[in-house]
Parts: sequence; C-alpha cells; structure tokens
Amino acid sequence: MSAFKRKIRYGMVGGGQGAFIGAVHRMAAAMDGQLELVCGAFSSDPQRSLDSGAELFLKPERCYATYQEMMEKEAALPADERMEFVSIVTPNHVHFPAAKAALEAGFHVMSDKPATLDLAEAKALAQIVEKTGLLYGLTHNYTGYPMVKQARDMISAGALGTIRKVVVEYPQGWLATKLEDTGQKQAAWRSDPKKSGAAGAFGDIGSHAENLAEFISGLAIAELAADITTYVDGRLLDDDGNVLLRFEGGAKGVLHCSQISVGEENNLNIRVWGEKGGLEWHQNAPNTLLVKWSDKPAEVYRRGAGYLSPHAAAATRTPPGHPEGYLEAFANLYKNFANHIRAVVDGIDPDPVSMDYPQIADGVRGMAFIEAVVASSKANAAWTKLDL
Repeated sequence: MSAFKRKIRYGMVGGGQGAFIGAVHRMAAAMDGQLELVCGAFSSDPQRSLDSGAELFLKPERCYATYQEMMEKEAALPADERMEFVSIVTPNHVHFPAAKAALEAGFHVMSDKPATLDLAEAKALAQIVEKTGLLYGLTHNYTGYPMVKQARDMISAGALGTIRKVVVEYPQGWLATKLEDTGQKQAAWRSDPKKSGAAGAFGDIGSHAENLAEFISGLAIAELAADITTYVDGRLLDDDGNVLLRFEGGAKGVLHCSQISVGEENNLNIRVWGEKGGLEWHQNAPNTLLVKWSDKPAEVYRRGAGYLSPHAAAATRTPPGHPEGYLEAFANLYKNFANHIRAVVDGIDPDPVSMDYPQIADGVRGMAFIEAVVASSKANAAWTKLDL
C-alpha cells in the first residue's frame, strides 16, 4: 500500500480548443481519480491557451503562453503545488522539445505517440531519460486493452509455441480525399512533413500497428521491405502502404496500413500464429480474443472473465458484459504510470503491473520502424534493417 495519499498533479502541453487527442488524454487521466490537471500550455496562441485553461476551470496564472514558461514557472513553485509530470498532446514536431524541457526541469513525461519527429530526436530523448532517471511513458493506447494483454501473456507463456507469423493491419478511410485543404486541423498537420515527420499514414497509424505486433508477439522487428504510396494528388506524405516483416528469431509478418480505405473507420486487427495455435484480436470488437487450435475447437476469451492473466485482469474495470474500449485502454496507461510515480515517491520497487505501459525504448523502436519504412520504399522495397 502506497504512503502517497493524494492525487498526482500534472500539466498539459497542447490539447487546447479545437484539438482532438488532448480531450481524450484528459478523460483517460481522470477516469481512476488518481490524477489532477493543474496547469497547461494548451496552444501556441497565448490567448487560446488562456481561454482553453479557463474552460477547464484552471487558475489563469497556471495557464501559460509557452511550454518553456510552464516548465520554468512550475519548477519554481513549492513542491506541494507544482505539477509532477507533463502530458504532451501536440503534433509530432513538438514532442521532443517539450519532453526535453520537461525532463530537464525535473518532471516526468507522458507523451502521445510517436515519440518524436525523427529517429535522431528519439535517440537523443532516450539519453535524456536515462540521464535524468525520470519516467517517460508513450501512449500507444492499444496496449492498454485487457485482451491485448491477455494475448501477449498467452504467447509469453508459450501457449502457442514458437511464433511463426504475424499479420497486422490498420485501415482507415478518412483521408481518401484531400481533407487537409478544407481547413480540417487534424488532417492538415498530419499531412505536413514539418509537423508530422517523414511519414504520413505510417507515422500516424502504422506506428500503432508496429507497436501492437511487437507487444503481442514479444518479438522485435529486425528488418522490413516496404512499398508505400501517396494516392491523393498533391498530398506530401504517404496515405497507404504494405510492409513485409522479418522478426528476430525467424518469424515473418505482414503489416498493412491505409488512410484511403474508403468506408473503414479504425479497423486495427492482428493475427498471430505459432506452431501450436493462433489468435486474433480486432479493435472494433475489443472485448473478445479468439484463440484457434489444430486439435480442438476454437476458444473465445472475453474481457472481465476470471480466467484471464493478472495483467489483463488489472486492466479491467467492469464485470463481464459491460463493454470497455478506447478511453479505458488509454486510462490503463495513465493508471499504471501514476502507480509507477507513486512507487518512485515512496522509494519502493514498482510492481510489474505498474510498469506495464510503453516507454522510451518503444518510442525509439517506433521511430526506427518509420524511418526504415520510408527508406525501404524509396529503394524499391529493398530489405532494410531497423537502425537501433
């Protein structure tokens, strides 16, 4: 039992008026009653930052014009008032400088993915995290689903035997037209190389597919052959692609992601086959895990059941039959991150469940994957190793 008997205070960079993901993070952070938003630099527009904070009922003096000002002024506050970690929910190009500023000011960081704009920044950030000894979390939120954790734990325990093949796909259709030209904010920055990075669809959702494949299988991608395409005329970054994967240890895989697959919403799904059996999970039906065998009927695992692994059980809030989904998965990452902070403050070793959230190593792997995809495609789908 932690001796830490109060809510953990956090600040937010980004997530102001008109933003999407900031509200998701705030809802997730609030779900378990463990965290309290006390300050923020919500926009690059100082007035919008102030107005956004007012809508969240924050004190005007805790709503800052820039994240640099926030780090400086929060660090100067008494220890029992200042924020204790920073949630970064900006477009990709701000992730690294904001995380660097927070860590160097003494604050833990929870960042939206991908970790940085490019691989060089990710490697530099890893060094800063190691040097400061502070916590860094990355919201690859799909790892927070109970049945995703169940799949990982079954594979880790050897239930499927040696893994042979992984197929993961993430099709969407929302960018099938040049939406970025209509003033739609989310489309505009995701299709801008200066804000998104070297990849479009692969930086946005392909990185989720990569992370999910490695998380569930327990295997690291060693090299890949990628063919990415920009279908919408005038778009500057990819909006579709297919990748062959070679994992360390000999397993093979296929990863497909697309934002021009008309009619698809967020149809992330994964199938994994081992020598003894296979399993599959669909984000659009997240409370079910299907496990298949060669010598007996297929099994349907359900969220909330008493037979699940400890990690899957810890990620469950409601009894069977009460669906949980996207927001709860996000909240599981924040809950574990909060418990890890409590362990640090108490000076005790965190339990394994508290450390079950993506960290900086996942961020570096994600950026290495993105850059390998882009490099491979430019080289006519040549096999390309991840630069780690």
